Amino acid sequence: MTRRLVAGIDSSTQACKVTVRDLATGEQLREGRAAHPNETLVHPEAWWQALLLAVQRAGGLDDVLAVSVAGQQHTPVFLGADGDVVTPSPLWNHLGSHPHMEDLNRELGREEWIRRTGLPLTLSDTVTKVRWLRDTHPEAATATVAVAVVHDWLTWRLLGGGPGAPDFDRLVTDRSEASGTGYWSGETEDYTPDLFAHAFGRAAILPRVLGPLDHAGLTAAGIPGIPAGIPVGVGSGDNAAAALALGVSEGDAVLSLGTSGVVYTVAPRPVHDYAGYVCSYADATGAHLPIVATLNAARNLELGADLLGCDFDELSALALAAPPGAEGLTLLPYFEGERTPDLPHARASLLHASLTNFTRPNFARAVIEGTLASQVWMLRALDAVDVRVDRLLLIGGAARSRAVRHILTQMVELPVSVPAPEEYVARGAAAQAASTLDGAFPRWSVELTQLPGSELDPRIAQQHDAAKAVLGYA
Repeated sequence: MTRRLVAGIDSSTQACKVTVRDLATGEQLREGRAAHPNETLVHPEAWWQALLLAVQRAGGLDDVLAVSVAGQQHTPVFLGADGDVVTPSPLWNHLGSHPHMEDLNRELGREEWIRRTGLPLTLSDTVTKVRWLRDTHPEAATATVAVAVVHDWLTWRLLGGGPGAPDFDRLVTDRSEASGTGYWSGETEDYTPDLFAHAFGRAAILPRVLGPLDHAGLTAAGIPGIPAGIPVGVGSGDNAAAALALGVSEGDAVLSLGTSGVVYTVAPRPVHDYAGYVCSYADATGAHLPIVATLNAARNLELGADLLGCDFDELSALALAAPPGAEGLTLLPYFEGERTPDLPHARASLLHASLTNFTRPNFARAVIEGTLASQVWMLRALDAVDVRVDRLLLIGGAARSRAVRHILTQMVELPVSVPAPEEYVARGAAAQAASTLDGAFPRWSVELTQLPGSELDPRIAQQHDAAKAVLGYA
């Protein structure tokens, strides 16, 4: 029997990944990837070229029946009247937009943004990047006629849009991406164009928001490795795609330890967190996806391993050789500033080092405890807005660490399960591609490993709370 194949594309912060899968089972048959520039100000053409290279490395899509794109949220693409990119894009983690976020909150009031959009504005949100462009690159802002985000723009390129082809009627997005812009409402399921105009100084073309099972269109002719005329799914933001792939439902929370740390769950209605931590995004199915995020996550472990001159397995072994709390050695891992809490100018601090506790095992443990303490704190934020969490799913590159798995079970009372290592964002995009053929999302199974429970050790969180208070970060 001939297999029916679908493809999912994940254009993440670090790389573009393409997966080709069996429609019936979800089994991955081949894949390809290509790196993105390691910068926070990137010309979008780099993402398109990486997509084409990743498709080539995946063996092309000539035998694929449908394709869909998921990608990094928030990051804008500014388009001119000719369909070309006007200027390089500030990524979601580009810190330059912090003062512009402060301006927007001061002008309208932080609570107004939360009430209207469900977002406590951060420097990551698209609307703050729009204001950044207006204030720092006025000529580029004047030339901008349309604003998309990464997945929208790549989808548009697949449909034939781009330089010399300014068909903005084909520029589409989905609820999950729209919900991360800062100018879309989960209450009305529509844009708030006055908020966009307030940030940018005028209106611009925004991608049309499609429903979860809508089609974006058909692929255009002349794209290397991609046949013309195959359906293109609506696509989504990265976290929404991963949630779809994992089959996340109410009561499940996902802790993703990648470039950033993210905790999210599914909720039936929008959330409004006036404390300013939980962002109310939409998911890929029609529900909502409350999310809390940190800027510092898996890269902390890379730094720790580099400083200790070891690999990740050795870092894990060292950390497991140290006692909980690392004999008081405490790392606040704000290497890149922080988003939750809002500390863009903070830097990492190592506290309470002594001649006796400043050892390789304690330092390794402090790096992992400090990283996880920031993520576990996000679960408290969900609880504070009455979002129920009964089970925790641990994903991301750092989830492979034995120490991360064990220490996490010492820090939460929830059962923790680890899905089999997968590119879940790309898999979720493939599921959206499948929906264009069958009119429903496929039911692909996910292999889960439940971690053995450990006795809760509250001193880890207490130690980190005390350290934040000492430095004025509480």
